Amino acid sequence: MAEDHALPLRVSEIKDPAVLFERYNTEQIRQVERKVRGEIEQKKEELRQMVGERYRDLIDAADTIGEMRQCSESVVQSIQDMHQYCHRLKQGKACVGSSRQESQRQWQEKFYTTASQIKLLLEIPERIWSAMEASHYLQATQLYLLCCHLHSLLQLEAAKGGHYSPVLARFPILVRQVATTGHFRSTILLDSRSLLRGRAVSDQAIAEALVSTMLLEGSSPRQALADFLLARKASIHQLLNQPQHGAGIKAQVCSLVELLVTTLFQAYAVFYLPPEGGPRPGEGALGCGLLFSILENVTSTSPAAKGRRVLQEETSTGSWFNFLPPSITEFQPTLRTLAQPIQREQLRDTLKQWIDTCKEDICRGVGSLLVYVKSLKGLAAIRDAVWDLLSTDSISQHWSTVCQRLLERPLAVWDDFLQQLFLQRLQAITKEETEAISTSSVQLLTSAVRDLEGQTIDTHSGTHLGPSRGAQYEVDVASFLWSESPGDLPSDAGWVSVSQRGQQHQRSSLAMKTQALTPCVQNFCSSMDAKLKARLDDLQHYLPSQDTGKGSDSVSVTVTSSGPTESSSASSFNRFTDSPAVEEALREGCLACVRHILSSIRSELAAASPDPGPARLSSVLFMARLCQSMGELCPNLKHCILGKQSGSDAAVKGTPRQGKKLGKARAATEVSPAQAKWAGLREELLNCSMEAYRIWSSALSKVLLDKFGTVLHAESAGDILTTATNWEDLEIQEEAESGSSVTSNIRLPVQPSWFVQALLFQLCVEVNRVGGHALPRPTLQELLQACLSQALQHYHSITQQARNREGVFPMTQNRALQLLFDLRYLNTTLSSRHEEGKSSRSHQDPRFHEVCDWLESFIDPFDLDVFTPPLNSNLNRLSQRTSVLLGLLTGSEKQFMSRSSTMNSQEPYNILPLASSQIRFGLLPLSMSNVRKSKSASRSSDAAHQLAPPSSTVDSGDSFRPGSLFRQLADQDEDTAAPSLFKLSWLSGMAK
Repeated sequence: MAEDHALPLRVSEIKDPAVLFERYNTEQIRQVERKVRGEIEQKKEELRQMVGERYRDLIDAADTIGEMRQCSESVVQSIQDMHQYCHRLKQGKACVGSSRQESQRQWQEKFYTTASQIKLLLEIPERIWSAMEASHYLQATQLYLLCCHLHSLLQLEAAKGGHYSPVLARFPILVRQVATTGHFRSTILLDSRSLLRGRAVSDQAIAEALVSTMLLEGSSPRQALADFLLARKASIHQLLNQPQHGAGIKAQVCSLVELLVTTLFQAYAVFYLPPEGGPRPGEGALGCGLLFSILENVTSTSPAAKGRRVLQEETSTGSWFNFLPPSITEFQPTLRTLAQPIQREQLRDTLKQWIDTCKEDICRGVGSLLVYVKSLKGLAAIRDAVWDLLSTDSISQHWSTVCQRLLERPLAVWDDFLQQLFLQRLQAITKEETEAISTSSVQLLTSAVRDLEGQTIDTHSGTHLGPSRGAQYEVDVASFLWSESPGDLPSDAGWVSVSQRGQQHQRSSLAMKTQALTPCVQNFCSSMDAKLKARLDDLQHYLPSQDTGKGSDSVSVTVTSSGPTESSSASSFNRFTDSPAVEEALREGCLACVRHILSSIRSELAAASPDPGPARLSSVLFMARLCQSMGELCPNLKHCILGKQSGSDAAVKGTPRQGKKLGKARAATEVSPAQAKWAGLREELLNCSMEAYRIWSSALSKVLLDKFGTVLHAESAGDILTTATNWEDLEIQEEAESGSSVTSNIRLPVQPSWFVQALLFQLCVEVNRVGGHALPRPTLQELLQACLSQALQHYHSITQQARNREGVFPMTQNRALQLLFDLRYLNTTLSSRHEEGKSSRSHQDPRFHEVCDWLESFIDPFDLDVFTPPLNSNLNRLSQRTSVLLGLLTGSEKQFMSRSSTMNSQEPYNILPLASSQIRFGLLPLSMSNVRKSKSASRSSDAAHQLAPPSSTVDSGDSFRPGSLFRQLADQDEDTAAPSLFKLSWLSGMAK
């Protein structure tokens, strides 16, 4: 029993019981039986599970097997029937006559003919699809028309009763073929019209597509022309509506131009026929009349056209082709109407109407596209791309000829379609950018004014909140002038002379200090100049370059203006014809920008003018200096307004120098409109600056003279004595009545009252605090004149007070002498040289003489005659002593005034003589002396002309301001006749 599991069994032994009983014993046979029965039961169980799980599949398989059995039985039966039929045919063959054989042959030929037509009909759709995939729409159209011809021959159309034809009844597969063929017409038309929209399509393909449309629709050449132009107009709309911006705009505009030009070229090649007697199509450099030549080749029935049949290439495909009837092998499409050539007048009018319509669409579409171009560099790139496209040989050589023959007039694509759009966009960009510059500049101006007002309030209140150093320098310019900074001298000041240093080099801080240009003014002007330089650099991309100029484009103007010449290879248009308009746009934008800034400044001045306090005066002076220096510190503003003239003027005329005879020097030269506008702008800036300085001078004179008047109108003796100064004792010799000499001692004033000295000194301090050496001379004269006028008014009010009031301190002779001395000293110090040179009393203020006469009335006439000579001497001596201390008030003319001949050389008074030639450094910033005037007058008129600024009226106003120390030294260095211990070119170089 232990060997049950190892009992070997074979299938053959189980099948043969005798072998089983021979090999095994009884017990082993029983084991085999049990084992076999177990496996049988297991198989039965598996079979039951399989039947239960796949009962339906078994039933379907059984049914299929039954059907197969029936089918095989029917096939066997049919074969037996055929065998019997053939056997009967062999038996009756000898009985058939010759007539039956003839009819059978005819029937066979007809059958082969029909079969070959059906075979061709089945192959045509595949050939049509192959032709359409290769864009051979004319071939596809010919095959489609052949297919329609086959339908008519085979009578495949449905009968009236709704039944199919006999062929369809015998060959049902043709039903689907007929339905498929019906879609070819719309597909070929759709693809042909789609081909007409392409830009890179050959003239032959365009002509074949139009012929296909004419054959399918039975249209005329005029309708084909209309379809062609409509397709191109739709292509233009598609290009304009593409959602591409930025770099894609250049591609869109170039595609539009290319499409427009290609349309006219293809209209000439396809539709144009030369007049009778002219060159035939294809004889010249330009082919024409392709549409009519293709139509003639396709539809001609002449013997010469037999070699161009639709099925010409199918003759060697097989023997079945020989059974096709001649109506199919020699098939040629036909037009429903006669293809009449298009008249030249009709072609011209149609093309002109199409061009006018497209011009409106292109102008509107390109204008909307150019909105996304934000710089002139982008506009110039698009313009240059269009110029490159139109300058290619394939376009420029024959463009004038095509336009002349089609339109009978030249057509300038750039000038008629795009130039105005680009110019308008350029003007819009320039206006937007200059408005942005003006807005930011006004904001910067407003911020600077508010900072200055806050700084002034903090300074006067004594609080220090950490204001900016620039605002502090703006309040007190003197602290800026006398402070040192690392940038006072340029790094190359030691070895680069003035002549080698141009305006493009950065100005040193020392040069700024010589003109009292504070950091706030410098920052404002540098910010504005940087923005204008960006605008100017952007504009240069749209203008011709300086090195090439208009050399290349000037040739194009000459060539295109001479008429249509086919041998010309020059460009199609001049890119830079609108350069004056471009410069004018920037000029107007910059003028509007500066005028907007000026209007903001004037509004600030109007707000400060009624009663300007200390907080307002700093901002007023800042705006005055800003307007005064904007034209000089913003060189790009001049370049923007003058355009190309600024570079040529700077190269020819060199560095501008100030001169009082500017108007006379420029009177004989012609002034361009740009120079006139620049001069007008400088005049507006100067007027605004003078207006601001006038507000400051009037406020300053009012404050100082109010204090002066308070002290002058003192009524008590103590107040009068506090303002008195020490007098001088003099010995004079007089001749008595007896003829003897009499010596007497007199006391006369030698210095003005303290309040007069305080007035002049405070006035000088205030002028120096705001950078008096850089103040315009007219402003300083107005200030002095206002102070003198108000002082005379106060003196004149004393005369009225003494007459109308009682109980005031009486006017004594000594007080009258002191007041007379003060008044004459004030008149001498504050009056201008022009007024001093007047000999007539009528030209002076009548109040001065009235007050002098009133004060002299309190002096004894005899004493007055005695006091007058020494009093005049004291007055002249005092004026000379105080000329240096009050240099900005007295003026350079008085400082360099020679000693009076009436002065005694033996007098021991310490008077400071001033040398006629400056050998070493001067003590103060001085203007030209009398000696310098005499030397400058001896110079040639040409040199004086070169020193005058070229085209500025503001510089004429600057000539009235007192010069600076370093400018004087530079002038002396240029004057070779002036004696000097050493050359000062290095010092003049530092100041530039």
